[in-house]
Amino acid sequence: MADATLERSRLATVFGGSGFLGRHIVRALARKGWRVRVAVRRPDLAAFLQTAGVVGQILPVQANLRYPASIAAALEGAEMVVNAAGLRAESGAQTYRAVHVDGSAALASAARAAGIESYVHVSGIGADAGSPSPYIASKGRGEAVTLDAYPDATILRPSVVFGPEDDFFNRFGALSRFLPVIPLFAGGATRLQPVYVGDVARAAAAALAGSAKPGAAYELGGPGVMTLREAAELVLRTVERRRLLVGLPVGLSRLIASTSTFASSATFGLYPKLLTTSRDQVDLLAADNVVSAEAEAVGRTLRGLGIEPQAADAIVQTYLVRFRKTGQYEAQRST
Repeated sequence: MADATLERSRLATVFGGSGFLGRHIVRALARKGWRVRVAVRRPDLAAFLQTAGVVGQILPVQANLRYPASIAAALEGAEMVVNAAGLRAESGAQTYRAVHVDGSAALASAARAAGIESYVHVSGIGADAGSPSPYIASKGRGEAVTLDAYPDATILRPSVVFGPEDDFFNRFGALSRFLPVIPLFAGGATRLQPVYVGDVARAAAAALAGSAKPGAAYELGGPGVMTLREAAELVLRTVERRRLLVGLPVGLSRLIASTSTFASSATFGLYPKLLTTSRDQVDLLAADNVVSAEAEAVGRTLRGLGIEPQAADAIVQTYLVRFRKTGQYEAQRST
C-alpha cells in the first residue's frame, strides 16, 4: 500500500505530450500510477488525454520551449521530465533550431536547476549534428545540448515509429486508395526497423524509473528490418490492393519534395497534405535507419530495458483495415 501511495504521489512532466509519441508516453506513465503534467502550447487540444487516467491524474498545462518562464512553471514540483517535443516541418517561429536545439537546451537547463531526478530526451536513430540536412542536424545538436546541460539524461533514439495514428504505414494505405502507382523516395531500398509506438512509450517510462544507464543513448527498433519497398508491400498486402511501386532516385525525390512543399505554401495549405513531402523526409530515407551493432552489443536497446519489441505485421492489421475497399467488412463481402 505504501508503494502504491508513493507512485501516485510522483509527478512527471511530458513536453510534447499531445503528439503522436507523446500521448502514448503519457498513457504509459499513467498506467504506472504516476501523476502526469502534459506541457503543450495548446492545452485545450490535449484535454482528451485526461481520460487515460483517473480523475485528476493527468493535467494539460500551457508551455512553450521558446519561453523560459513557461518551462519553469511546467516543471514546478515535478520529479521526472520527458522531452518528446518535435517538429516534422518548420512553420513560422517553430523552427528546428528553436524547438530541437534551443528548446532542448532551455528545458534541460531548467530541469537541472529545478533538481529533476530523472530526464528522458527523445531523438531518433541517425541524429547527426554534422548532417547537411537541417532536420537531422538539429536532432544531433539537440542531443548534445541536452547532455551538456543535464549529463545524466537518457537519450532515446527510435527508428521509424508506427502505430494507429502514424504518418508512415497510414500514408502508404491512403496513397493506395487514390494512386495506381506509388513512388518510393530515395530508391526504396533504405533499410528501416519500424518500432511500435507503445514500445517506445514503455521505454521512456522504464528509463524514468531507473532502468536505463544515465547519460546513455538507447537505439529503439522493432524485431525485424525491412526496406521501404517491403514496408509498402506489407501495407498493400494488408489493405488487399495491388499497386505498382516505383523507386525514385534521391535527386528526383528531393525535387518532387521541394515542389510539393512549395505548392503547399503557395496554396496556403490547400495542396493535399497526403501528397506533400519535405526534403528533410527524403533525407531521412537516404540512409539506413536501423539499430547499430554497437547498441545491440552493449544492450542499449528495447530488450536492454526489459521490453520485447512487437512486430509491425502483427499490429498494422489492427488499423490499416480501413483502407480496404469496404473496410472491415471486406472479408464478409467476398464470402
